[in-house]
Amino acid sequence: MSDQPTEIVFTALKQMQANGVRLRASLDASSRLRATASATRPAAVAATPPSQHVSAAPPPQESSAARAKLRDDAPPKITPPEKRGNLSAALHAAMPDSAERPRPQAAPAHSTTGASGKAAKLDALRGPVLACTKCPHLVQSRTQVVFGVGNPDAELMFVGEAPGADEDLVGEPFVGRAGQLLTKMIEAMNFRRSDVYIANILKCRPNTPPGEPGNRKPTHAEMDVCKPYLLQQIEIIQPKVIVALGGTAVEGLLGVQKEGITRTRGTWKEFHGIPLMPTFHPSFLLRPTNQMANKRHTWEDMLAVLERLGHGITAKQRGFFPSK
Repeated sequence: MSDQPTEIVFTALKQMQANGVRLRASLDASSRLRATASATRPAAVAATPPSQHVSAAPPPQESSAARAKLRDDAPPKITPPEKRGNLSAALHAAMPDSAERPRPQAAPAHSTTGASGKAAKLDALRGPVLACTKCPHLVQSRTQVVFGVGNPDAELMFVGEAPGADEDLVGEPFVGRAGQLLTKMIEAMNFRRSDVYIANILKCRPNTPPGEPGNRKPTHAEMDVCKPYLLQQIEIIQPKVIVALGGTAVEGLLGVQKEGITRTRGTWKEFHGIPLMPTFHPSFLLRPTNQMANKRHTWEDMLAVLERLGHGITAKQRGFFPSK
């Protein structure tokens, strides 16, 4: 036997909905009530006159404040790993394998959350640098722009002057003979190449006259145009110490110095509040003239860098180049 009052309420609600009244919640509630009335209705309810029946109330509506709270409590969206910026991985992925240079290694354990944010910023900067056309003569002669490579959270940063022929082909700074020597120096300091960050003041190889071999020294005008990119890299990485490799790098960072690199090296300078150590460029150390003495001086500079970073120096490290 059906519940007559429930049928009356349901029929009335259906008619109101047909007339355009929005009663979705009440209609649903009435439908559920009609479907279960015969099976669950107590005897007392069956005897109740229609005038005393109370129609089922629609479910309470959420307040705007409650909906806002649900939105606030919802878990944050997680960016998939493949969409996160990773400058080091992107740079190394584009580099051909070579037996003459070290393979990229994983970043050290200490570079976690902070490094990921820095990598994203460097990756955002990398696009404009690779597309730079501020020096048309360099754009015409370059193979590719050499942005920089290493750990975005590095405490030690090496800055050179400009890419050479090898760097121009590979797209990574310091990969030729000078780069191999720099890598040996870094490893002798108990770092990996992937622990530090390496960049140049000039991101394009300086063009040379046709038929002339070797690499040309960048002009001050060229370095001034490109220097803002390096400043942004330094600002993002925030290294504890910068090593300027060679007199040209020192001039590019600090301006023209009264004394040459022979007298400037080994003396601490400051670049925007960051300690800066000038030292010889690795290519200078490859020259046969007085090679051992220059290497010894450069290694002394690196020991001073380790001390400034607060790293312990072993007896083996101190004995690499015994003083005469």
